[in-house]
Amino acid sequence: MNAGSKSKKRVVLPRRPDPPTVEQILEDISRAAPDDPVFSVLDPRGPGPSQPAEGEVEQRFQQCRRFLELNEKLQEARSQLLQQREELKAAGEQLDRDVAEVKGQTL
Repeated sequence: MNAGSKSKKRVVLPRRPDPPTVEQILEDISRAAPDDPVFSVLDPRGPGPSQPAEGEVEQRFQQCRRFLELNEKLQEARSQLLQQREELKAAGEQLDRDVAEVKGQTL
């Protein structure tokens, strides 16, 4: 079997679940404890024990910026790798044709 004829198996992902209904969301909220992190982060009364200090906010902001920069670089690298893969695939297919042609000439 040559490299050009190998077939890739596609992974079939399971169907996404349906989003929750309004009733399910309200039920989930009603079951949540008052000290649930979601409620303390959204608390307009000011910083609580789970909220970051002022210096941590800047640090997290810089971490987020760096993450976004790295993510962009990764996306660019991914695009380059996909292009190089296609070029290598085309070169491999051409090589297979050339080898077949040479074999045909020697027979």
